Amino acid sequence: MKFISTNTSSATVQVFAVLEKDLETLQNKLDFQLPSDKTFDGSKDSLHWLESSGKQIALLGLGDGNSPKTILNSFRRILSKNGKKIEDATAIQFIGELSEFQLTQALVGFKLGAYHADFYKKERKNSFEELSVQVNVSETIISKASKIADAMKEAMRLVDLPPSVKTPEYLAKWALSKSKELGFKAQIIDEKQAKKEGLEAFLAVGQGSSKASQFIIMEHRPSNPKFHLGLVGKGVTFDTGGLNIKTQGMHHMKSDMGGAAAVLGTMQLIADLELPIHLTAIVPAVENAVSAEAFLPSEVISSHAGLSIEVIDTDAEGRLILADGLSYLVKKYNPDHVIDLATLTGSSVGTFGYECGALFSNNDQLAQDLQTAGSGCSERVWPLPVWEEYGKEMDSDIADIKNYHGKPIAGAITAAKFLQAFTHEHPSWAHLDIAGVAFGDSEFSKSKTGTAFGVQLLLNFIENQLNHVD
Repeated sequence: MKFISTNTSSATVQVFAVLEKDLETLQNKLDFQLPSDKTFDGSKDSLHWLESSGKQIALLGLGDGNSPKTILNSFRRILSKNGKKIEDATAIQFIGELSEFQLTQALVGFKLGAYHADFYKKERKNSFEELSVQVNVSETIISKASKIADAMKEAMRLVDLPPSVKTPEYLAKWALSKSKELGFKAQIIDEKQAKKEGLEAFLAVGQGSSKASQFIIMEHRPSNPKFHLGLVGKGVTFDTGGLNIKTQGMHHMKSDMGGAAAVLGTMQLIADLELPIHLTAIVPAVENAVSAEAFLPSEVISSHAGLSIEVIDTDAEGRLILADGLSYLVKKYNPDHVIDLATLTGSSVGTFGYECGALFSNNDQLAQDLQTAGSGCSERVWPLPVWEEYGKEMDSDIADIKNYHGKPIAGAITAAKFLQAFTHEHPSWAHLDIAGVAFGDSEFSKSKTGTAFGVQLLLNFIENQLNHVD
């Protein structure tokens, strides 16, 4: 799909996008009478198709335009649900004064409408790869929107691929391929080297799988970066629960690398946009499988941070690989800010449902900045406490710490406290538990699919930090 910047159009399919307050402006641009306000009033999520002078006309209402998610989804519906109406030549005309961010969200949504997780169907839906779309916006907006959409589609694809394809090795090869394409550095630590590096918690989780674990490190480092951000994404490509095997919902566990997908998508986007920050991203990629080699409940394992860990539950595995990822990132790279993203706990879903992610941080300013960034793109996160009292729940009699407190309370919080123990007291750390928002039901598919949650949130956070630095 290619967007072309132009103020005029002779396309046979024309989409007129309008804020509710700008209906009169729209009428002045048309050579026919608008339908009555009972048929089309410009309210959010309103879409009306008609034919005029041999052209297919779509009137798309954006309401007050205050919700980025509403704008994105409104445009996504055009191709996702009305793709059969779209010909080779299509035009989008934005009516009234929309902000650069609103226009970007619209084009991102339109491009996402071409995404479908039908990878292995004999007859796939139209991907609109050859579609030419004329839009009355600048080339700058077109370029940025296209890159955001491409990164989000890639993050969605990575989550939606089956675990037989999306192995730890697949993610490692993805990182190496993208590094060559976009110019960032990528390094893969294999199991032998991981042993030498002391990544014992990471290795323990994957030891029951025939698929080799991969510790992925990526680094975007332009000259004179404004600040250094470190990311860690949970990359469990499939989670059986290990010997504490899951008893329900296991077919959804291909999504247990939603944090990794967000980090990989963000690395692609930041490198593609050539933003002036130093970004170091780590994805510990493993498969948590059941075999004679699987790690055991009650086992005591070591970690990169030097802390011994009592394994209470092998299904609390994500925090183990994140522990080594966080420790390695802080000790080796010491970034200004550290953020980890993970589909970590059902507890976070029990607290927030599917509306937002859970936010934990030891730095009030960082937490506030992440909240602001998320709200600005409808990828919301909300804070929960990391008080020391919760950390006592993770005390072990036999080891320095245990990986699960075994109680039906405060599960997301105690998981965050476990992770904090491996940050070497870094002063600006945040943990995003995105279990309820990285993979879910939507109007765009029949079953749960990836959402790319975190990609736009992190982009907003980075751009806001750059504005503050400047």
